[in-house]
Amino acid sequence: MIEFDARLAGEKDDLDASVNYAIPIEMVQGIITGEQHLLLERVATRIAEDVLALRGVDAVDVVVKKLRPPVPQDIVSTAVRLHRRRPDLVRFERPLATAYIALGSNLGDREAHLKFAVEHLPGLRAVSGLYETDPVGGPDDQGPYLNMVAEVETRLDPYALLDLCRRIEAGAGRERKVRWGPRTLDLDVLLYEDIRIESVELTVPHPRMWERRFVLAPLAEIAPQRVPADWEMRLPAGGVWRIGELER
Repeated sequence: MIEFDARLAGEKDDLDASVNYAIPIEMVQGIITGEQHLLLERVATRIAEDVLALRGVDAVDVVVKKLRPPVPQDIVSTAVRLHRRRPDLVRFERPLATAYIALGSNLGDREAHLKFAVEHLPGLRAVSGLYETDPVGGPDDQGPYLNMVAEVETRLDPYALLDLCRRIEAGAGRERKVRWGPRTLDLDVLLYEDIRIESVELTVPHPRMWERRFVLAPLAEIAPQRVPADWEMRLPAGGVWRIGELER
């Protein structure tokens, strides 16, 4: 059970004012299937730590059951239940994670929009050069894009990082009117450590990144270890030109 202030969500009927239940479900699944712990107490604590790190969550009740525990008695299950409030975990910090974010713009002062994004990405470690690229998909009358990739070191979970990217887009005047249409700023979470996520809200690695030269070329600049060695031979040539560096 998650405790949070639901007054605004109840008043506005707005998901952004609530806690999207799909996110903690993904978190729990990742802990159960991707981590190795001996004790139910540790599993429950890990779930509490990650859920309490979500924006707006004040407290959480966690119950973890083990079916048919290895004891001589005929017991169906054992369980651990704990209640944690945010102040209980004030010393908890998520470990730093390395993530890669694609940036693009083809409306207005494109370079200024990219600069705005770079200035608002916390934990920035590296940025690629600027690539001018032909539009891929969307309306036919779009102008060319400026694209780049940034490497960040963050304690945000993948969903919180996605939320930050959307807020940065909004700060640059991004309007979502036409699918793959022109935009002042577009930020996509490409990679987050080696985590794999497939949900309605977020897919990591980005599902189309391996097909896009305008993503792989700048990514290969700052993280060649994260792209296939033969990526250039796999993709058709053309449509992407490196034009220099972002002035900062």
